Amino acid sequence: MTIIKWTGLEVAALRTALRDTQVQFADRIGCSIESVGKWERKGADITLGAKYSECMDTARRRLDDEQQARFEAARREQDRAPENAGVEVSSLGSTTLLRDPQKVDEVRRRDFGATILGLPALAVEVPKPGMMSPPSDVSDLLSSARVAPELVDYFRTQLSGHYIADMYLGPLCLIPTVQAQTELIARLAGTADEPVRRGLLEIGTAYAALLGWLYQDAGNRAASAKWRGTTLSLAHRCGNPQLTSYALSNMAMLALDDNDGRTVVDYARAALAVGTKLSPKVRVMALQYEAQGHAMLGDRTRADCLLDEAAPLIDRIDDAHPWGNSCRRTLHYLEVQRATCYGRTGCAQDASDAAALWDEIMESMPESARRDNAVFRARQSAVLSRVPDPDRAVWAAAEAAEAVRITGSARLRSELKGVARHAEAWIHTSAGRELRALVGAAA
Repeated sequence: MTIIKWTGLEVAALRTALRDTQVQFADRIGCSIESVGKWERKGADITLGAKYSECMDTARRRLDDEQQARFEAARREQDRAPENAGVEVSSLGSTTLLRDPQKVDEVRRRDFGATILGLPALAVEVPKPGMMSPPSDVSDLLSSARVAPELVDYFRTQLSGHYIADMYLGPLCLIPTVQAQTELIARLAGTADEPVRRGLLEIGTAYAALLGWLYQDAGNRAASAKWRGTTLSLAHRCGNPQLTSYALSNMAMLALDDNDGRTVVDYARAALAVGTKLSPKVRVMALQYEAQGHAMLGDRTRADCLLDEAAPLIDRIDDAHPWGNSCRRTLHYLEVQRATCYGRTGCAQDASDAAALWDEIMESMPESARRDNAVFRARQSAVLSRVPDPDRAVWAAAEAAEAVRITGSARLRSELKGVARHAEAWIHTSAGRELRALVGAAA
């Protein structure tokens, strides 16, 4: 069966064939969960554009025989009951009608709360002798239950939701929920049998990495370092070389905040040591961190070479893992890394080249990427300060300052403080005074 035109009906059938949740499917295709919900809700009344039609063609070509059979069966079922389009079947078997983004958010908030209140209820309880009532706390339940395999899929789906929430909310709102879930996963892994234990250790690695990032973004370096270390430990325990390299790349990210270029390079090279066995996504992450490290050491040529090596790998990223997907979620990802590298070298010409790159990048960045845009504006302001172009530097800094108030991102605040250091040549002008006021208010 050849798909001439992809509508919401074919999208729903493809997701059914893959047995993905809407969050997992959005991550696989590289779109938002809201887009998936809209396509499936509108069914035959919406036709996908060329970009996403091509993504659907690619995903469908990769179906195995069993998945292909499910796809065709789902299409036949749609012909009989088209009103069923737009129903989200979660990995836990519950059904939720995704009518609009507000309901998606309500479902996600309930799921977040369910975790804190005791997700082990999803385990299969084995009553203790003489126990006449449910266990009174999580510890009792963990000691008296077989950990259900469905929990691994549950936490995986939640992780994708956390990444989406982080883009909009920043670290302060998410840290309590993500930390509660990360600690719970570790406790569950301690009692689970294989292969559930292995799955929990793998997803726990990704949760610890996210928690390390959230603490880093919140400015708590000690807590971030602790969870980065936990990430590496869990990665070794589950024996997954992809996750081990991912954890080492996360260590490189932490070293970036210390402006320690040599350590960044060391961790990035360690992440790449697995060689050709690494997936394209993990290689891209490690290569761009090594490029950032060399840029800190003033070596633009080496940074460019590493980013050029990463460029052809972007289109080969096809894994369904929910972690490490900023390289395919972020528009102009490698151009962003290149502009950032040029801004790190300390060379005036590189700063000018970075300013030109940021102009190109920011022209087409979506408004929904609020915090990313703010970080990019702060970096743009820093290089404009060095060019110098005071008026545009102040304008870009003002764009970033508003996001500091909304997200509470300490890393963004640090980026803004750095702008003032780059503006020393004109800091006593009227534009300089305006810049100082902006940075002071954000700090």
